[in-house]
Amino acid sequence: MVRLFYSQLISKLALLTLLLCGATSALAGNEVTSTRVWPAEDYTRVTFEADDVFKYQTLSLKNPERLVLDIENISLNTILKLLPTQILADDPYVQQVRIAQNQSNVVRVVVDLKQEVNFNVFALSPAGEYQHRLVLDILPLKDPVMAMLDKLDRELESKPEAADSKPPVNTPTKPSTQKPQKNRIITIAIDAGHGGEDPGARGAKGSHEKNITLAIAKKLKAKVDAEPNMRGVLTRKGDYFVSLGGRVIKARKLKADLFISIHADSFTKSTARGSSVFALSERGATSATARYLAKKENQSDLIGGVSLKDKEPILARTLLDLSQAATINDSLKLGKAVLGYVGNINVLHKKHVEQAAFAVLKSPDIPSILVETAFISNPEEERKLNNSHHQDKLADSILDGVKQYFEANPALARTVASH
Repeated sequence: MVRLFYSQLISKLALLTLLLCGATSALAGNEVTSTRVWPAEDYTRVTFEADDVFKYQTLSLKNPERLVLDIENISLNTILKLLPTQILADDPYVQQVRIAQNQSNVVRVVVDLKQEVNFNVFALSPAGEYQHRLVLDILPLKDPVMAMLDKLDRELESKPEAADSKPPVNTPTKPSTQKPQKNRIITIAIDAGHGGEDPGARGAKGSHEKNITLAIAKKLKAKVDAEPNMRGVLTRKGDYFVSLGGRVIKARKLKADLFISIHADSFTKSTARGSSVFALSERGATSATARYLAKKENQSDLIGGVSLKDKEPILARTLLDLSQAATINDSLKLGKAVLGYVGNINVLHKKHVEQAAFAVLKSPDIPSILVETAFISNPEEERKLNNSHHQDKLADSILDGVKQYFEANPALARTVASH
């Protein structure tokens, strides 16, 4: 009898324990596992990551300027408490972040701002290595691209022109009825692939593609700027995410003559090696490899995080019109020139320019190429890609290809920036 009593008591206690555990779990709800802050001139991004879907509400307040983000069904944990420490003093938009448990199941995040801003909040489904994400983008009121253009125009006024420099862009083949123009500066949009939430490929030693591409892009810009008739503009200057369409739109707003996207390839086999150059395709990929690479690179928006309302129509439209076809033809000429020089410093994975539907190359009026500098998944090439001297040589080879392109195609050089 006593044994039966204790047996029933133990069973009831076990059931009570299960019920309490279930209640505690239900109360805890979702749990934030990571937070990240990506400050930049263009915008500041704050990302929350969790195992389950986010539920949230937002509010914008004045006097002083601040944003309020209420995240439901979560508790204030150590990860969230450390979020304010990620805000940099020189962040252009965020003064500070305050965070507290506003209700039993609601965490309130208050972002104190340095100026009036636009903002966008959206949730992302799991992609790549990430689980569910909640993204807060804090954006300037003025288009940062136009601000950049104003700055570049001011810099051009003080940029010296070479006394004997006559770039192909100003060498007419016959008398023109148009008003004479002074030497025009050639603008080259230099695109460092990936960035921010999107690390790109990873090397065996832990290198991130986004860091290597930015290092090479900065070196290329410096070399382009040193030319008397050229200027380079970066689609991103630091470690932050820019959508594929955003890169294209930025280049067009800056009236770029050329668009060069820099990447570092990867493959499942570490023996894969070599450099490649790609252009946009009008009728499908030229090889299975090109198709695979384009599909992988086009996933950048999923990993980096793009709001549905920010999807650029230029990427969704059906190719192609006649101007796009002509632009692709010019892109192939540029790609061939660049590939020839890159082949002088590294073995080529393919000895001709390949084509596929790369979203970042879809500018209808700017010759655009994507340069896969090497395979970051190859240990030897990963080591080279991290070497500053080798990065310099890669930048030199790309610039040499650009210069040859304009020398061989003076007519293109004259008209390419007339948009």
